[in-house]
Amino acid sequence: SITVVISAQVSDFDLWNSKFDGLEDQRVAAGINASAYRNPDKPNTSSVLGTAPSTEVFVEFLTSPDRQAIKDSGVITSPPDIVFLEEY
Repeated sequence: SITVVISAQVSDFDLWNSKFDGLEDQRVAAGINASAYRNPDKPNTSSVLGTAPSTEVFVEFLTSPDRQAIKDSGVITSPPDIVFLEEY
């Protein structure tokens, strides 16, 4: 499995977080376990820390129509910074 760390700027953290929560069933079905975090010093910075079975599974989820709808909504205002980590 892999660990994924994502951060991005959002226009409204609470709105973004409600959209993130709305995809929980799809994440679980894909074997992805992820939690959302807010940077207290930068309240419009969202971060997600999670695990996925593989990079390919995570990328497939990230490019899914439901996930793209969040991106297209305009609530995410910067390209995400995505880091994939493997445990050794």
